[in-house]
Amino acid sequence: MAVSPETIVREFLGAWPRRDLEELMGFFAPDAVYHNVPVAPCVGAAAIRETFAGFLATMPGIVLDVVELVANGALVMAERVDRFVMPNGHRFDLPVTGVFEVRGGKIVAFRDYFDLATFEKGSGLKL
Repeated sequence: MAVSPETIVREFLGAWPRRDLEELMGFFAPDAVYHNVPVAPCVGAAAIRETFAGFLATMPGIVLDVVELVANGALVMAERVDRFVMPNGHRFDLPVTGVFEVRGGKIVAFRDYFDLATFEKGSGLKL
């Protein structure tokens, strides 16, 4: 039996605390698009890998807590609170809504909607 899009997204979101880049990338199709909507999209697995590697290198703690998740066929929407720990121990929470498209058991599109100023203030980073 094929794994549902909802299960794939839940497993992807739950994988972040393990900080395993190969595991995270295993959820994506080679031609997937990841878009933090306030900034330019990452097109293709290599670009997504580079972005995720940057997050993992910069933030020693990342937990994506699901508040609500709804699925309709290949489309999954997850309201979340992303919880980050910075190298200096500073912690901040970021409300996010992620929209995922899953086909053939892989994420083909992933769009995150959040307030860029909240992220930049909390992390001290510019996206």
